[in-house]
Amino acid sequence: MKRVARTLYATIACAAVASTVMFATPLAAQSPAEFFKGKTLTILIGTSPGNDYDFRGRLIARHMGKHVPGEPQLVPRNMPGGGGVVATNYVANISPRDGTTLYMIMSNMMTAQAMGMQGAQFDTRKFRWIGNTTSSPNVVNSWHTTGIAKIEQTKTQELVLGAPVGTAGALYATALQKVYGAKIKLVTGYPGGGEVNIAMERGEVQGRGSNSWSSWKSTKPDWLKDGKLNILVQVGLTRDKELPDVPLLLELASNDLDRQVLRFISAETSIARALVAPPDVPADRIEALRRAFDAAMKDPELLADAAKSKIDIDAMRGEEAQKIADAIVDASPAVIARARELFGELVK
Repeated sequence: MKRVARTLYATIACAAVASTVMFATPLAAQSPAEFFKGKTLTILIGTSPGNDYDFRGRLIARHMGKHVPGEPQLVPRNMPGGGGVVATNYVANISPRDGTTLYMIMSNMMTAQAMGMQGAQFDTRKFRWIGNTTSSPNVVNSWHTTGIAKIEQTKTQELVLGAPVGTAGALYATALQKVYGAKIKLVTGYPGGGEVNIAMERGEVQGRGSNSWSSWKSTKPDWLKDGKLNILVQVGLTRDKELPDVPLLLELASNDLDRQVLRFISAETSIARALVAPPDVPADRIEALRRAFDAAMKDPELLADAAKSKIDIDAMRGEEAQKIADAIVDASPAVIARARELFGELVK
C-alpha cells in the first residue's frame, strides 16, 4: 500500500512539474507583441491638465500605440503633486514594472534627487528613458505691466515670481537671488503652472519662475504675439536660436563653481520633456517601447497633430537621454555641496 502511495505521489509530482513547465515556458518566452496585445498602457503625467507636459503626454498617447508591437491602447492620466515628486515616487515604488506604465517625468527630478530632496523616494538612474520630445530651454519671464524687460533691472527693482513648490521655477528664482543678486520675491503654493499663469493675469505675481519656451509657444501664443511676456533668462546649455539676445542662467554666475552649479541645474533642459518607464521592466519590452517612440516621433500624423497644436518636436533617443539624466545625478561632490548650500531650503 505504501509502495502504491509513493508511486501515486511521484506520478502526481511529475505531472505537476510537467504542467508547470508547459505553462511557464510560453510565458517566459512571450514576445513584446504577445505581451502588449490587448493591453492598455498608462501614460502618467505628473502635472495638472492644460500645460506642455500634459499636451505632450496626450499627443504621445494618441499616436504611439500603433508603433508598439501588439498595438496596445495608450491612455493619459494626470497625477499632480509635490512638483512631480508624487508621480515620480509612484512610478518608482508602486506602478507595475511590466511596461504598462510610462511617465512624462518632470525635468527637475534628477537635480532634486542629487540634492536629497525631502520626500523623494526614487532613484532616476533606475528608470529607463524611452525617449525625449524636445530640448527647448526653460525661461523665466515677467508680465508686461511690470516694466521689467531685462534681467538687469531686477538688480534694483523687485520682481515677484510665482512657482509651484519643489519645481524648477523655485530653483531658478533662488539662483537669481543668491548667485546673480536679483531682487526676487518667490511665491509658491500653486498646484501647477496654469495656476501661476492665472495669478499673473490677476496681478498676484509679476512673473513665472519657469516654463519651457516651447510651452509658451503652444499654450499661450497670443500672449507672445501681444507682447504680454518679457523673457528675462533662458535655462539651457546653449542659447536657443529664437532667443539669441536672452542670457543663459549659467552666464550670470560670477565664479567658476557657481557656474558649474548653474550648468548642473540647466542640463535637465536637454531632456526637458522625456518619457520614462519604471525600474525592472524586461529589456525586450524597453527596446520595443524605445523603437516605438522613435517611430512615433517621425510619424507624419503625429507631426501634423503637433504642428496644429504648436508643439515643437526635437526628438532624442532613449539611450542618449538616459546618459544625460544619469550624469546629472552623478555630478561631482563639490557641485552638489554648493547646490545644497544655495538651494537647501527648497529640498527640506
